[in-house]
Amino acid sequence: MEKKEKHQLLLAMHQMIETPRLLLRPVTLADATDMYAYASDEETTRFVFPQHQSLEETKLSIATYFIADPLGKFAIQDKSSGKMIGTIDLRVDSAKETAEIGYTLSRLFWGQGMMPEAVMTLLHFGFDTLDLVRIYALHDVRNQKSGRVMEKTGMKIEATIPSARSVRGQVVDEVMRGITKDEWMKRVM
Repeated sequence: MEKKEKHQLLLAMHQMIETPRLLLRPVTLADATDMYAYASDEETTRFVFPQHQSLEETKLSIATYFIADPLGKFAIQDKSSGKMIGTIDLRVDSAKETAEIGYTLSRLFWGQGMMPEAVMTLLHFGFDTLDLVRIYALHDVRNQKSGRVMEKTGMKIEATIPSARSVRGQVVDEVMRGITKDEWMKRVM
């Protein structure tokens, strides 16, 4: 079996992953109201994506990004309330045996350790199940909270990329943080 096929099969077999407080599961159109609640909040989306202007825009985002290509893309559901409070995805590059993690969390849940819990779960899945060699993430240099999540989960600064992208008409630098399988194994042992 080819690496890509193996990764796709494993991702398909693990579309729901449970943590002590969270359920990582596929995003559906039924999540539109919960997603719009944070996707329309400028503070939540400031460093990640343009703020959603309507519930229809959120539904379109769900259909075109999460449903059209669902493998490795998860809703973050708070088990205690049943609400969808964010998303996290693991974008696997099978040829390189690496993946990029990306995430968004409603600011109502910031500072509670939920995002590090979700990221640690996907690091575990990526290294132990998918047998990846490296996992990385990027954050806007101004987004220190996202950088702190990455730091808490063992990701080290690998590079600062000048003029990495334009966000709302402003050119911004990005920080790349990553962790290798060897570093992960030392961390969990």
